[in-house]
Amino acid sequence: MNDKTVLIVDDEEDLTWSIGKHLEKDREYYRHMTCNSGAEALAILARHPIDMVITDIRMPEISGLDLLLKIGELYPHIKVIIMTAYGNSEVQEQANERGCFRYIEKPFEIRALRELIRDTLEEKKGFRGSLEDFQLSDLIQMNCLGRLSNSIRVTSGAREGIIFFEDGNIIHAQLGDLVGEEAFYEIISWPGGKFTLNKSLRAEKETILKGWQSLLLEGMRRKDEANNSEISEDKARKEMQEVVDGLVRTKGVRLAIFFKPDGSAFVQARSESCTGEFDLVAVSVKLFDFLNDGDELMKTFHINGRKEYSLEFRNGLLKLTWMPETQSYLMLLADQSSNFGLLRIESKKYLRSVADIIRKYGLFRQGQKTA
Repeated sequence: MNDKTVLIVDDEEDLTWSIGKHLEKDREYYRHMTCNSGAEALAILARHPIDMVITDIRMPEISGLDLLLKIGELYPHIKVIIMTAYGNSEVQEQANERGCFRYIEKPFEIRALRELIRDTLEEKKGFRGSLEDFQLSDLIQMNCLGRLSNSIRVTSGAREGIIFFEDGNIIHAQLGDLVGEEAFYEIISWPGGKFTLNKSLRAEKETILKGWQSLLLEGMRRKDEANNSEISEDKARKEMQEVVDGLVRTKGVRLAIFFKPDGSAFVQARSESCTGEFDLVAVSVKLFDFLNDGDELMKTFHINGRKEYSLEFRNGLLKLTWMPETQSYLMLLADQSSNFGLLRIESKKYLRSVADIIRKYGLFRQGQKTA
């Protein structure tokens, strides 16, 4: 492995000299180079193939953060270890497990650094440590650990938000009209985006008082929960699709649509006899208006708690049935060839299956976002 090269960057010359002296013991595994500024590091990176950069965050002129952003832009394959003097934390432990960097706390034992370098170069213990998976949470953590004062502008598609830092504390976040903690949580939940650092742009007001570690942990928890929710919803959609597919195989049933509480269709199925195209969005809007009118009528008669609407026509049946404890509902359209009485009995079996899926995956709880 002696074809690998490690670059150590720190503005403390004594520290880089000492680290370099000790790393000589591992010269059979890798070569090493040292420098004392971000500008010097960029010059070395432009001239030499480097496999790993070990850097401090807080350095004059070009900070370790600026250096890492440049590495991410030009050399995303390079593995990174960050030296920090600001203590271990639950956030730092999570970053070592799931982030794109490895952290080591100053002062550290040189043996621990040597072991970390070897493990990261060999990609042991699941270590990657490169900037190919660089995420906003990594950038935020570096800002905070480096006690930096700046702002990060985050752009994801048409969305743009900004997070402000003062001496490593997150003091303000803004996303359109949304400000404070909720703006921060929304920005950090985005699956991707572009980051722009601005050292001169400062917050006009302070809307966040919570510590950065708590903010980051809560933001990552919400993001994980949202990701898990999306996975669960995908599984639920597949299972529910099987249910409505079975329902439209019942004699006379032409169409079955399951609607989410917001009135949008979750799954749908139609029988072979249900020919022709129809605008599902238009159907959803018309049903929404119809249900609102029904609610007004319920208020007039002082009744509440929708359970089922059943409308019989000369040549068919339209049936809406609500699920327990949610505002989601199943729409069933049948023609005159069906026995309406038997259909009501038969449909209960499918409705129980739908209710079981909702409970199993915890769908459509109040306040829950759905895709």
